[in-house]
Amino acid sequence: MGTKYTITLQNCAFFARHGVHDEEEFLGQRFFVDAELDVVAAGALESDSIDDTVNYGIAFTVIEEIVTGRRRNLIEALALDIAKGLCGKFHQIRRAKITVRKPNAPVPGVLDFVQVSVEHFAG
Repeated sequence: MGTKYTITLQNCAFFARHGVHDEEEFLGQRFFVDAELDVVAAGALESDSIDDTVNYGIAFTVIEEIVTGRRRNLIEALALDIAKGLCGKFHQIRRAKITVRKPNAPVPGVLDFVQVSVEHFAG
């Protein structure tokens, strides 16, 4: 397999309208995404070229397009779509662990956020 390294995008914030309840679609809320991407080096560490690795600016844009795009009922489905989208965009990614946090989840009590993590393995 060779050398592997991890790129992490942490606490990316987006406004979207995901959720099961009508008020979640109407009001919307912020969602926070962490992406932990295991990358097969394929020469990037030696070439020092952005073309041989995962461009995290483009990765951020992929995450943003998915989060702010089609509405999903479950953040589990959202996390999987992000993982698949990133793996589809970058052939260097072998594993994408995506965590989605929803601070304003409609629960009958006080909490900081609801969080779901999904791991997707490419190939």
